[in-house]
Amino acid sequence: MPAPRHPALATAALILGGIAIGTTEFVTMGLLPQIADGVTVSIPEAGHTISAYAAGVVVGAPLIAALGATLPRKGLLLGLMVAFAAGNALSALAPSYELLVGARFLAGLPHGAFFGVAALVAVDLAPRGRAGRAVGTVMLGIPIANVLGVPGATWLGQHAGWRSAYWLVAVLGLATVALVAAQVPQLPGDRSRTMRAELAALKNVQVLLTLAVGAIGFGGMFAMYSYIAPTVTEVTGLSESAVPVFLLVFGASGLVGNVLAGRLGDWSVLRSIVIGMVGIGVSLALFAVAAPYAIPALVVLAMTSILASVLVINLQLRLMQVAGAAQTLAAAGNHAALNLANALGAFLGGAVIAGGYGYTAPSWVGVGLAVLGLAVLGASVLLHRRDRRARPGVTRTAPADVPTGVA
Repeated sequence: MPAPRHPALATAALILGGIAIGTTEFVTMGLLPQIADGVTVSIPEAGHTISAYAAGVVVGAPLIAALGATLPRKGLLLGLMVAFAAGNALSALAPSYELLVGARFLAGLPHGAFFGVAALVAVDLAPRGRAGRAVGTVMLGIPIANVLGVPGATWLGQHAGWRSAYWLVAVLGLATVALVAAQVPQLPGDRSRTMRAELAALKNVQVLLTLAVGAIGFGGMFAMYSYIAPTVTEVTGLSESAVPVFLLVFGASGLVGNVLAGRLGDWSVLRSIVIGMVGIGVSLALFAVAAPYAIPALVVLAMTSILASVLVINLQLRLMQVAGAAQTLAAAGNHAALNLANALGAFLGGAVIAGGYGYTAPSWVGVGLAVLGLAVLGASVLLHRRDRRARPGVTRTAPADVPTGVA
């Protein structure tokens, strides 16, 4: 495997792609009132643009990962980011609500596959035994986006029109293309991994259960966070200018969570998933109570972000453990599951708001989704322990550089 001339810049290229993706995924939530006004729909209807992007990820992640498993990883990264930039440019140009929904779907298609391939490249480039930290480092793009990209794009969208936020993302996408082209080494795909072989991982019960944990349990966080902008203005009673501050706190806390998540993953992946899932359920209940009060709401939002990072990264590692040889699909599948959670959370959160239950109701919906996700996780852990008792000599279900700590 060729080594990059500048490993730090190669990693930075992958992180920058994550920043672009994280910005476009979450900035819609910060600009939801402006988007609703701009395309003349209600806020719950505008929330469907969030679901459309998530649906694009759900469709694109497994399909592109399976089709692209045999392709050189650098070329695949470049193609995905070009498509991502184009999808966001279309979002900025969309003249109507219907076309905006379609453009958001197209923008979401490359999302999961990019992160999946980036995670595999990061593991390839990392020293042995540091896979958890390598994946955590690449995933820093999302919390960095929430610290800088999302608040900055939200501020820009508030002052220069919501379309300017998507133009900013398109520029970040093109910058990623340039940096990946210059710094990421050529890494071959695995020509033995056909689409059928990759999709065979979906027959693995543990793969399906892990995907279900993310798709259901993580939906709780999105049910609350999708409507954070109107919650801040309508429930907390702050001005529109306070929304970027809440987004900044969420993002900065995610950075802390990413560092913590990588270390927890190198300790025990399953235990870390349990910590993340239980913690999110508790924090969402606390947010529903704390939302009317600015400082407590910020503190609980920070806690939710930290726990969300712990859950996301360790779900990624768990899938890489249990998927056997289908590593490309496993790495991308996590993002498909999490964006199914995004779509589910945004839809259910919008439904209870439209039903007249107020902007704290999505948090209680989130608590219910977290409990359901925890139940699925419990089934996965029981099955895992049963399998280990049946095969006491088997201690590893993943490639040698993927952490295997278990509960």
